[in-house]
Amino acid sequence: MKVVITADELKKGIAELNRPLGFVPTMGFLHEGHLSLVRKARAENRTVAVSIFANPTQFAPDEDLENYPRDIDRDLELLSGAGTDLVWIPTVGVMYPENFQTWVEVEELTKVLEGSYRPTHFRGVTTVVAKLFNAVRPDRVYFGQKDAQQAAVVSQMVRDLSYPLEMVVCPIVREPDGLAMSSRNTYLSAPERQAALCLSSGLFKARDAFLGGERSAQKLRDIVRQEIENEPLAELQYVSCADPETLAELKNEVENCLISLAVFVGKTRLIDNIILGK
Repeated sequence: MKVVITADELKKGIAELNRPLGFVPTMGFLHEGHLSLVRKARAENRTVAVSIFANPTQFAPDEDLENYPRDIDRDLELLSGAGTDLVWIPTVGVMYPENFQTWVEVEELTKVLEGSYRPTHFRGVTTVVAKLFNAVRPDRVYFGQKDAQQAAVVSQMVRDLSYPLEMVVCPIVREPDGLAMSSRNTYLSAPERQAALCLSSGLFKARDAFLGGERSAQKLRDIVRQEIENEPLAELQYVSCADPETLAELKNEVENCLISLAVFVGKTRLIDNIILGK
């Protein structure tokens, strides 16, 4: 496994890789969710590249960039074991050189859900992802469904900017008790870790109701909301029942939907989602 830092090192390293090339962009502090993407890329491509970059432009000033967990040595060991061929660990200076002033924005999809609460977040995501795609030139890219809106936004960008690649969105990987895997789970105390189960519990109850015939968008939201409100350590920021592609909030009866939510458990903000009817 080759590890590169600079743009020139990356260019040389990519030129040595056989095609098709699968690519997994990450912010590091990897868990089984990330590794499932790497293994999927390994199975579908001749070579696999991974980036590790905690992108500062997708964090607001009051968010957790400085405290975001990092362990590069552990990450590299995990990536080697998963069959990665090349790892790019660019610096902030490599990604955002002096006098940087160009941004990539997806307009409508970023105005709702996470975008309502984190207005600068997706501009940072799409800009850095566009730069990563331009530098790595992958044939397939792998994202997790846990960040459902991010996957939808990047998919829109790929279509709109005619990137010559295949976007592969992979299922959420959960702990045995249902908690969606996240690097931020490490922030949780033991009581908070238990309390965080209300996110998946609410989603699973909505799923069970849907499978039982419930089709009211509002009732599905209410099922999730009630589960969060029953947990004293949790504070609901939003719960949504939206179209899985347009992310438009749904009313009345639904045939398929994306139910997503953001919840503070203690000081830690967690997100989760489930797709129903597909």
